[in-house]
Amino acid sequence: MSSLLDYLAADLDKRQTQGLMRQRRLLDSPQAEHITANGQAFLSFCSNDYLGLANDPALVAALQAAATEAGVGSGASNLITGHHRYHDQLEQALAAFVGKPSALLFSTGYMANIGVISALMGRDDAVFSDKLNHACLNDGAFLSRATHHRFAHNDVAALEKLLQASTARHKLVTADAVFSMDGDIAPLADYLSLCERYDAYLYVDDAHGFGVLGPQGRGTLQHLGLASPRLIMMGTLGKAAGVAGAFVAAEKIVIDYLIQHANSYIYTTPAPPPLSAALLASLHEIETGDARRQQLFDMIALLKRELALTRWHLQVSETAIQPLIVGDNHEALALSHYLQLRGILVPAIRPPTVPLNTARLRISLSAAHGEADVRALISALHAAEREIPVGPQA
Repeated sequence: MSSLLDYLAADLDKRQTQGLMRQRRLLDSPQAEHITANGQAFLSFCSNDYLGLANDPALVAALQAAATEAGVGSGASNLITGHHRYHDQLEQALAAFVGKPSALLFSTGYMANIGVISALMGRDDAVFSDKLNHACLNDGAFLSRATHHRFAHNDVAALEKLLQASTARHKLVTADAVFSMDGDIAPLADYLSLCERYDAYLYVDDAHGFGVLGPQGRGTLQHLGLASPRLIMMGTLGKAAGVAGAFVAAEKIVIDYLIQHANSYIYTTPAPPPLSAALLASLHEIETGDARRQQLFDMIALLKRELALTRWHLQVSETAIQPLIVGDNHEALALSHYLQLRGILVPAIRPPTVPLNTARLRISLSAAHGEADVRALISALHAAEREIPVGPQA
C-alpha cells in the first residue's frame, strides 16, 4: 500500500483498539420510537425527532402534494432560479414564528453555521466559543480566519475577561442553546448582557431547543424571554421539526448580507421545494403541539424519577437529551451492546465528541415514546448495572 493508505489503516486500527470506531446502522423503516435497523426491530432512543413528526401523516401529505406541483428538485442555486415560492413562504413563516424580522434557509445546520460565521467575521475580528460547542460552530470560526477564543463550558466570567481584553474590530459570541451531548441550556441571558456591554453579537445554535422549548415551541430564546437586534438564531429543521434543513433568523440587514456573502448558501442547490411545503405543515404542528411537548416532558420526568443507578449517573438536564455518564469507552460500548441485544437502541458517545473519560449513552426522548417504552429502558439499565462486569473486561 501507499504511505497514505498505510497511515489510514493504522489510524483505523488505533480507533478500533481505543473503542472509538464509529458504525452506521441501516434503517429499513420510518424514523419513529419503534424502528427496523440492520434487519431487526428495536425500541429506539437514538433519534432527535423530539416531537414524533418525522413520519407524521400531515407532513407526508404536504410533501406529496407539493412534489406533484413543484417536482422533486430545485434545479439551480438560490440566486439563479432555485428559490421557489415554497422556500420563500417558509422563510417568512419561520421569521414570524421565532419573532425576528427575517430568515434564511440553509440545506443543513452545518452549512448554516459555517456559512454565517465565515460571512460575518474576518481576519480583524474575533469569535468567542463555548468549549463544548458543536463542531460546526468551531469550523465556522476557523473558516472565518478570525481570532478564535474558546472559554470553559458555560463560564460567564471567563467570557467577560476575553471580551474585555479584545481589541477586535467585530466580536461574535457563539453557543449552543441546548448542548447536544449534555442537554443543558447555555446562560444566554448573561451572554447577551455581555454582548451589549462589549459591543458584540450573540449567535445561538438552537438545534435542540427549536420546537421543544418556549411558548408553542418557539425556541430557547423565547423560553428565556430574550429579544435583541444583537441576537442571531440558527434553528435546525431535521430534529423536532421532523424534516430536514436549517434556518437563520436575524435583523433584515444581516439576512440581506448573508445572501450576498454566505458561501454555503450562495454556492449550493437548495433543498427540494416539497421539503419546504412539508416544513410549513410541520410548523403548524409545532405551534399547536402543546400536547406533544407535554408528553415529552412527562417522559423526561419519568426517566429522571425512576432510574436509580449507582455505577452510572444521569447528567443534570431538563431537556429531551438525557446523557448517562459511564466514563470508560469500552464500558459505554458494552452497555450500548447489552441494550441492543435486548431490542433497545441507545448510542454510545465517545471522545472526541465528548471530553476524555466522559463516554456516555445519549438517551434521546420523544413525544412518541409512551410510559411502557421508558419503563422498558429503565428496567434494562437496572439489569445492565447488575450484569455487566466492572473494569476493562466490560
